[in-house]
Amino acid sequence: MKTSPLRLAAIGLGPRSYGYLSMAATNPDHYTVVAGADYQPELVRRMAAASGIPDFRGFSSDVEILAEPQLADVMVIGTQDAQHRDHAIAAMERGYDLLLEKPIASTLEDVLAVEAVATRLGRRVLVCHVLRYTTLYSKIKELVISGRIGKVISLNATEGVGAFHQAHSYVRGHWSRTEEASPMIIAKSCHDLDLIQWIIDQPCLSVSSHGSLEYFTERHAPEDAPLRCTDGCPKNGICFYDAHHYATTQRKWLYVKPELMAEDTPPERILDWIKTSPWSRCVYRCDNTAVDHQVVSMQFGGNVTATFTMTAFTEGRGMEIYGTKGVIRAGELYRQLTGADILVQELDSADIERVEIQSLTGGYDSHGGGDQGLVEAIYHEMRKPSATEMNSSIQTSVASHIIGFAAEESRLSGQSIEIEAFRRAAMAV
Repeated sequence: MKTSPLRLAAIGLGPRSYGYLSMAATNPDHYTVVAGADYQPELVRRMAAASGIPDFRGFSSDVEILAEPQLADVMVIGTQDAQHRDHAIAAMERGYDLLLEKPIASTLEDVLAVEAVATRLGRRVLVCHVLRYTTLYSKIKELVISGRIGKVISLNATEGVGAFHQAHSYVRGHWSRTEEASPMIIAKSCHDLDLIQWIIDQPCLSVSSHGSLEYFTERHAPEDAPLRCTDGCPKNGICFYDAHHYATTQRKWLYVKPELMAEDTPPERILDWIKTSPWSRCVYRCDNTAVDHQVVSMQFGGNVTATFTMTAFTEGRGMEIYGTKGVIRAGELYRQLTGADILVQELDSADIERVEIQSLTGGYDSHGGGDQGLVEAIYHEMRKPSATEMNSSIQTSVASHIIGFAAEESRLSGQSIEIEAFRRAAMAV
């Protein structure tokens, strides 16, 4: 029997929500995009146009949309990290299941509060850990389950944020101050911690971590560099982080000002806006506190160990999984060196199997088709008889978030953190 489409609405219509909902709108058998709220009218208009329905309802705030009788089956929460807790809880109390942009919230206490409400109300909450839904990591998971490399003994994962991405988001941008957003290991790398936990499929027992803000500081500023690139910096045209690049090679970051993203926008108009925006500040003279490199060491059940390295100074993800019968190597570096996305080598063979992946299309390039994969998963996850039967439940996502918050606690304290004790302490607050 054919089921009716899921009705989707959203609070926050920035690039992530817009991307998910616009993709969903192209599949009317599964989804109808019925409503959205954002304080920027142009984003509401853009979403209304992409919804493909004449009676799309637009709102100017979360208060307005949540004051209405329940409009949809699923509410997409696409606001800033610090707003996730209140928006998620209010939407669940109103009757909505959730597609919740990562991270769940900006503090562990708030993450646990969202989990508690979801459990009490029986709400389905799918967190946007999009990398789970890529063909690359799905294939890696399949290879691990197959037993090709035996029992997993250790795993090493890396994430290169990309130097300009680091500067845009974590030096000049919304996540630059940990005190006002989320620790970078959560804001940027909860994807990776989720993947590690998902692939190992054992509870994490303890975590230790080291890292710091090393490069994007005053002591690395060029001599005579002003506070803004647009104030006549002597390194203009030479500096990799020159804000003038927003008008040329780095236009993709103009998602923070959607009306400037059109290809025919004159560079002069972009530069006029840049002059007074946060994104023209010298990257060495900002008030940023987010780290630019961090290493996490994890002990999992079954005596499995894992490490994760986040660095601003390269781009792309990579992973090596070492088992009792072989090794899986995957990611951007191996693809560049060999042309294959995954390399599999069994211990009793000199042969290396090369696996090439055909990624899904749609969404952010760096997500490897995971955005489209996530959109396809929403329908099936939200149709499960109960939240406890979801493949990726709120409880699963909370477990990987705890690893991240424990890593930050370890980085700051210099101590190894026992996960269960750390969780109990947070629940007692």
